[in-house]
Amino acid sequence: MRAIGGLQFYLGGCQGYGQMLKVGKIAVLASDSPDAQAAKSDLTCRYGNVAEEEADMIVALGGDGFMLGTLHMTRELDVPVYGMNRGTFGFLMNSYSEINLLERLELAEEEVINPLSMRANTMSGNHHRSLAINEVSLLRAGPQAAKLKISVDGKVRMEELVCDGVIVSTPAGSTAYNYSAHGPILPIDSDVLALTPVAAYRPRRWRGALLPKSAVVRIDVVHPQKRPVMADADSRWVENVKWVEIRSESRISHRILFDPGHGLQERLIREQFV
Repeated sequence: MRAIGGLQFYLGGCQGYGQMLKVGKIAVLASDSPDAQAAKSDLTCRYGNVAEEEADMIVALGGDGFMLGTLHMTRELDVPVYGMNRGTFGFLMNSYSEINLLERLELAEEEVINPLSMRANTMSGNHHRSLAINEVSLLRAGPQAAKLKISVDGKVRMEELVCDGVIVSTPAGSTAYNYSAHGPILPIDSDVLALTPVAAYRPRRWRGALLPKSAVVRIDVVHPQKRPVMADADSRWVENVKWVEIRSESRISHRILFDPGHGLQERLIREQFV
């Protein structure tokens, strides 16, 4: 960094290339893919790069999986994350361009989302806690269908669901696994969660439920030794669970930046008309 006439400039890795950074210090993070690594090298050359602990903004290069990982990794920093797609799919990402990044960051619109908190107890008596930005899934881990009991806010709502699994999804994650399982797409500002079965066998016609964001969902595994079940929170999984408790974690906020007119609300609406 160099100060000239009271203005701060960041000099990138390319000789003679400097950019005035009105948006503050940028940390550039990238997935392991060749495209993402090449983009990181180019952006670092143009705009500089600092450690994420020193950054005012984080630029994440990759796909949705890398974006989720970045949000989890940086949640204690309270720094907004601007993603650019260098992966196979980029619902949470903006389009990639190495040009005019600073202007895009200055104009970007911020979305704030709350993750789900998952508390799981296993057959061996161990307790696990995880956070999920998209969804928490319970999935059968053996040849037989899972048998699950579903309670909401301490009241049993379904004594037995025979299925391949069940998903509790946030609005931000409602177009991911939830949508593939024929769950509803939720507006980003809706205070609801989607509870969606995966291949429900009994009751066969049950398609799930919409729950208030404040709801505490408990799912007990019936006959867990005979019908083993695993729990997954944004690709962080726990095997042989006996029960799982899921709630929205309002004390934690993730800040995501989008180009104007391309935020999550617009994307979720647009997805319903594809």
